[in-house]
Amino acid sequence: MNLRPLHDRVIVRRLEEETTSAGGIVIPDNAKEKPSRGEVLAVGNGKPLDSGEVRAVDVKVGDKVLFGKYAGTEVKADGEELLVLREDDIMAVIEG
Repeated sequence: MNLRPLHDRVIVRRLEEETTSAGGIVIPDNAKEKPSRGEVLAVGNGKPLDSGEVRAVDVKVGDKVLFGKYAGTEVKADGEELLVLREDDIMAVIEG
């Protein structure tokens, strides 16, 4: 991947959601929503503050994260669909 995010932006690859419901029903591709979970592939240097300092981003490469349904901008790189998010668009890091 040849993308380097700037400032507090993060590049995320969406993780596939389960295709079977809790009751065992297989969900067809056209009925599925886009996943709101992803894996962080690249992280910018941080958010520039008014004081001139840079606040580091709280997530790191490899983290699994949750983000809003309509968050970020979709981009295609090396034939892969990726998402460019601001750190503020990330709601949580999935641990464990």
